[in-house]
Amino acid sequence: MADNILTPQDAINQLVSKSKGVSLPDGLTAKLDEIFAQLTININSPEAFWKNYQLASQYIDTVVKIPWTTRSQDILDADFAREKLNEEHYGLDSVKERMLEYISILALQKTRQPDKTFHAPVLLFVGLVGTGKTTMAKSIASVLGRKLVRIPFGGLGDPFYLRGKARTYPDAEPGQIAKGLIGCQTANPVILLDEIDRVADDALNTIMGVLVELLDPEQNNHFVDHYLDYPLDLSQVFFVATCNNTTRIATAVMDRLEVIQMPSYTDEEKIAIGRDYILPRALRDAGLTRDEVQIADSVWLQIVRPLGFDAGVRTLKRNIENLCRKVARMIYEDHVASVYVDESNIKKFIPQW
Repeated sequence: MADNILTPQDAINQLVSKSKGVSLPDGLTAKLDEIFAQLTININSPEAFWKNYQLASQYIDTVVKIPWTTRSQDILDADFAREKLNEEHYGLDSVKERMLEYISILALQKTRQPDKTFHAPVLLFVGLVGTGKTTMAKSIASVLGRKLVRIPFGGLGDPFYLRGKARTYPDAEPGQIAKGLIGCQTANPVILLDEIDRVADDALNTIMGVLVELLDPEQNNHFVDHYLDYPLDLSQVFFVATCNNTTRIATAVMDRLEVIQMPSYTDEEKIAIGRDYILPRALRDAGLTRDEVQIADSVWLQIVRPLGFDAGVRTLKRNIENLCRKVARMIYEDHVASVYVDESNIKKFIPQW
């Protein structure tokens, strides 16, 4: 039994072996050597050793999970991107054109200047709720073949949330940027900074300061997470931020963002979006076919605007999904073959005033 007890030297050797099992930056390797040296100094003081060992073990577990050099291969196919964006989004031509420009430049850079590092644009989608800001960020990740990391800012009141807490704190942990990289296991994901205008009032200035460092291409190749205490290279990350309006966003942050306005939709546009984009997905999610659900042209306006004006399509999406669920239940429980929704029965499916 005694032979199975981990000795201090064995514990150090395990940490050293774990750290050497992955490729780490030279400066970080030197930092780990200092940690191992400090553990060795405490080897004859069990209480101090095991306390420091626990902290060192947690730190090294985090460090070896960071994708320091792992990058996903971009899909640089303009035709694929155009088809995918048109398939997933109605209108929004300015956003689509910007993505096609970026893909074209990246493809040319890769061919003509393979040794040059090209920084991705930092986009800010500005628009009302439901206008497609978050879903467009997901589509950008999809057309590039990159992983997506979403970091919500709503109610955020602590800059440590983004850049981590130093290991001297009892509850020390890495920030959401580092955690996001660990989760996606690539150094070049699309990182969605969602609702950056909704941070808490008392933390607005400090969080805007972090955003300046995070989004500035001259600084974000050495973004320091306080827990790691070593710079992360975020220069290949494609940052996308969203907000409802820009009044609470610092000028220094705005200077680093390419603003793209997400328009409100007219009723006619929402009918097209509902009929051609949302309905097919809602049918698929409900296990239904097109033949089982038919909607009369005359009732689409009631589906689009049952309770008054809505700038986005979030309510429209909920209404169509609710309609499909009700139809699915009718087909399953009442054994009807299909349902035709028109003015005679629309109130059964859509809330009305």
